Amino acid sequence: MAQQELKRDLENRHVQLIAIGGTIGTGLFLGSGKAIQLAGPSIIFAYFIVGIAIFFVMRALGELLLSKAGYQSFTDIAEDYLGPRAAFVTGWTYWFCWIMTAMADVIAVGVYVQYWFDIPQWVPEIICLVVLLGLNLLTVKNFGELEFWFALIKVVTILALIAIGVVLLVIGFKTDAGMVTVKNIWGHGGIFPNGVPGFLLSFQMVVFAFVGVELVGVSAAETSNPEKNIPSAINKIPLRILFFYVGAIIALLCINPWTELSPSESPFVKTFSLVGIPIAAGIINFVVLTSAASACNSGMFSTSRILYNLSKNKQASSHFAKLNKNHVPRNGLLISTLVLSGGALLSKLIPEQAFGVVTTISAICFIWVWGVVLVCHIKYKKTQPELQAKSKFKAPFTPFVNYAVLTLFAIILIIMLVAKETRMALLLTPLWFILLFALYYSNRRKAGKSS
Repeated sequence: MAQQELKRDLENRHVQLIAIGGTIGTGLFLGSGKAIQLAGPSIIFAYFIVGIAIFFVMRALGELLLSKAGYQSFTDIAEDYLGPRAAFVTGWTYWFCWIMTAMADVIAVGVYVQYWFDIPQWVPEIICLVVLLGLNLLTVKNFGELEFWFALIKVVTILALIAIGVVLLVIGFKTDAGMVTVKNIWGHGGIFPNGVPGFLLSFQMVVFAFVGVELVGVSAAETSNPEKNIPSAINKIPLRILFFYVGAIIALLCINPWTELSPSESPFVKTFSLVGIPIAAGIINFVVLTSAASACNSGMFSTSRILYNLSKNKQASSHFAKLNKNHVPRNGLLISTLVLSGGALLSKLIPEQAFGVVTTISAICFIWVWGVVLVCHIKYKKTQPELQAKSKFKAPFTPFVNYAVLTLFAIILIIMLVAKETRMALLLTPLWFILLFALYYSNRRKAGKSS
């Protein structure tokens, strides 16, 4: 009989790279083009603001995770502090978050492969899902190694871009778009060329760019030494990602005036082409392809573990708690992959709108999940003085910073409601929560009758 406990085979480097791999992906390599078009150079401040906010969410999550040995994810935390209903809704919403995010990455894979091969977009998408499914069905350590190398490719690419930007600045290099200079940041309409409205409208894509940092929480049950590795990952990952994003965007804007970047193409491909690297387009296309596959890989890992935890908490079918001989939640992986294949259908039905719709829904649902973490931490501060006294990883500036970040999230949701491109997805998202509440009360009635 298969063992019913997850295996703790992830090392610290795996945990940190899982979070990086899930975050540095389509949101930066493709989505940043759209964000720059909306905000211009002020996009730098948007990444900085959201990055700092997510860091405080992570610190709150870290303190909560380590406050009780039995916690395996923040759904367990929601159960303790907000009750089974909140845990049910949040757990399933987090699963839905990653389904939407991974769908965006699957759609991106199809687009990137078409650069080399003139085949239907859905073909490479299905192939990608099958390959990743096979790899995820192996041991969790194999998953960690795969994600480590996926993420390493992305990190090296971003560091190369930043290094090239510095070198070109020093030597005074000139591209077809003009001189490489720091003045490009403010020399084409100022820092806020589209005003405050353009700056605010960019926040949806910026939020999407940061989704996945909290994967360190989902992988908490599979770390070799949670007390040591989780604080290390939480303290380092947000700052590293902030460096990668802000550093990469500054390099892009120094090499290219923001007016030269198109939302329909990767600004990274554009930049490497401008600096005269002959095979730049092919190299970067390979990088963004592995980037999308990496983020999808993290999504498959995450969704299967979420279903496992929901099942263990009797909030999902008991079938999702069954593990294969490699201690991997096989059934959760299979059902998540099946749902993810819907991305191929979306890319066929609404190819122009598919990416925007799924990224908006993903961002909204992640804001819900992050908000739940902050609310749980506020309640923890009020009701658990003994645990706080023993805490070795206290979140700073609480509870004031919790309320500040929750206010920021509320403002971002209002912006999404005002913006035409995101309004429809925002108005449709409540249907998901209505469905979850209906399922929760339906399950309670059935449980009452059976008892």
